[in-house]
Amino acid sequence: MEKLFKLKANGTNVKTEIIAGITTFLAMAYILVVNPSILSVTGMPWNSIFAATAVSATFATLIMAFFANYPIVLAPGMGLNAYFAYTVCDQLAKDGITDPWKVALTAILCEGVIFIILSIFKFRETLVNKVPKNLKLGISAGIGLFIVIVGMNNAHVTLSDETNIVRMGDVGSPQVVLAIVGILLIAVLWHFKVKGAILIGILATWVFGIIAQLSGWYVVDPANGVYSVIPSFEGYTAFAPVQEMATTTAFQFDFSYVTSHVLDFAVVVFAFLFIDLFDTVGTLIGVAQEGKLLDEKGELPKVGRALMADAIGTVGGACLGTSTVTSYVESTTGVAEGGRTGLTALVSAVMFLLAIPLYPIFSAIPSFATTPALVFVGLLMLKNVTKMDFDTDIADTIGGFFAIVIMPFTGSIANGIMFGILSWVFLKVVTGKIKEIHPVMWVSAALFVLRIVTMVLGISS
Repeated sequence: MEKLFKLKANGTNVKTEIIAGITTFLAMAYILVVNPSILSVTGMPWNSIFAATAVSATFATLIMAFFANYPIVLAPGMGLNAYFAYTVCDQLAKDGITDPWKVALTAILCEGVIFIILSIFKFRETLVNKVPKNLKLGISAGIGLFIVIVGMNNAHVTLSDETNIVRMGDVGSPQVVLAIVGILLIAVLWHFKVKGAILIGILATWVFGIIAQLSGWYVVDPANGVYSVIPSFEGYTAFAPVQEMATTTAFQFDFSYVTSHVLDFAVVVFAFLFIDLFDTVGTLIGVAQEGKLLDEKGELPKVGRALMADAIGTVGGACLGTSTVTSYVESTTGVAEGGRTGLTALVSAVMFLLAIPLYPIFSAIPSFATTPALVFVGLLMLKNVTKMDFDTDIADTIGGFFAIVIMPFTGSIANGIMFGILSWVFLKVVTGKIKEIHPVMWVSAALFVLRIVTMVLGISS
């Protein structure tokens, strides 16, 4: 282990890495259920998507573990899967395309190939390393707020409201009560420096949920999205999802659509490309900042390898039958537990693989049980605000500020980076500091302008 992952050099050990890997997995295990739930509306079989989700996450994360040696876990991305199902496939279905998900998978495949090319030419690597310090800190803090909102929404601590935008959920509901109890439990354990505090918080909240269900307080109501937190093995067949995946979704591409709808297909690929590119950049910066993985220049060593793992994972995911595979911001939960190397990622990958035959257990982990982990990690990441310089350069100040506020309020990491970089470039030009703008920042700004144009014209969303 020491030879493979250089544990001592990274100030960690096997026990810490194992706990971190399990913590990260549990924090993002929801994707095993959520991804099939979203993509199945396109007509793809639920079990096939479940298997594709688990296998693609394992495949991509193993590459990250051994090739990049970073504690970053990958899986089909949230947001990207919703765009896949509700925008791309929905529109294709309205246009009369049979099995629109095959066209969408073809777009994901092309996106992954383009990412491999961009990674070879180090465009994405340069982008990660040349983002200004204040923007990096702002992106990390913004992601912190973003995952806090995701966590609170998962447990219905906050709800959407037409008058006040958001409002408090039902404070008497078991989901809200148990989520808050879980947050406080993690805080107490963290105060007393208990190893595995976040992992214990997730598992304890889940156990409390089981007790709540058995006592009748937590009432199962699938019609309203309230599912049993007790694992069920009814009709269980260990590898049925993998067998179904192999015969239904694996390598199901539709290149005939591409040849007859070149422009439409290009727009779809660009949308996937754009969202994933900057979501991944933001996630890597956030995880690296939290894990103190940046070097003295504020750059992430071997970031090219991490980005290549992401790109290859996307190609693999498309071949298996799932939407874009990307780095997960929930990796920060493992980093917060002390994970610093690829061993953390390896443990998470193994957990994803085990999830296939044990899917009744993992699919029973409720979203409110992961809320404490997401909220507490959001707090840890928000601390980066204290390291930001708000007085020296207005471009750095506004750029970092936009990154912080746009992400949570628009529900998109990419949007936060877009407004952060565009405002930074604009203010650098206006204040006469154009020479400080790196070429990659110019290219990024041009891509953002193109993105905004497509959104204004209604070509993409």
